[in-house]
Amino acid sequence: MESFAKGKVGEFPPDWKPRKDSGREVYSIQEMDGLRFLHALSKGIGIQAAKQYEWEPKQYPWLVWSWRPVTFPKGSDERQSKTNDSAVSVYAVFPHTPWSVKTLKYIWSAGVPVGTRLSSSAGLTQVLVVRSGTEPKAAWAEERVNVLEDYKKFFEEADTPKASGIAVLTDADDTKSVAEGDYANFRVCKP
Repeated sequence: MESFAKGKVGEFPPDWKPRKDSGREVYSIQEMDGLRFLHALSKGIGIQAAKQYEWEPKQYPWLVWSWRPVTFPKGSDERQSKTNDSAVSVYAVFPHTPWSVKTLKYIWSAGVPVGTRLSSSAGLTQVLVVRSGTEPKAAWAEERVNVLEDYKKFFEEADTPKASGIAVLTDADDTKSVAEGDYANFRVCKP
């Protein structure tokens, strides 16, 4: 689905869109040891980058990717609105109304315990902490989440719509600090 093979190293990925144009400066394709990835460096701002990609969770319930936090935002705690920043977070995006979406947001938190569930955007974003802790930094970790099960459970709906895309957010706007992280090898998988 996304290996960041398209586009040039050092540039914003061609198939992605930033939520605001200033997000173009946050995200860039990088390459190390033959691996292409999306590098994010946020200095006091919080802007998502998203890729439109439709898939059927009933057939492909697993969203899989690799990520690594590099710099955690200073004093971040996703449970508080004044410190709600993350080095790395990934969204599975679903259609909702013509002007809004529902999202499942998975975060690697510096200190909030794994398994913690949070909610934002009037409940349209359901958040799950899937990794916690600042060690080992700079090591890639592969993540596997079942978006089919999570959607049903978090939104309390029997049916899961077709997913419409993925997004990432490395943000440091609430803590007015710096956040840095990397994302690679996004794919959807059968059970």
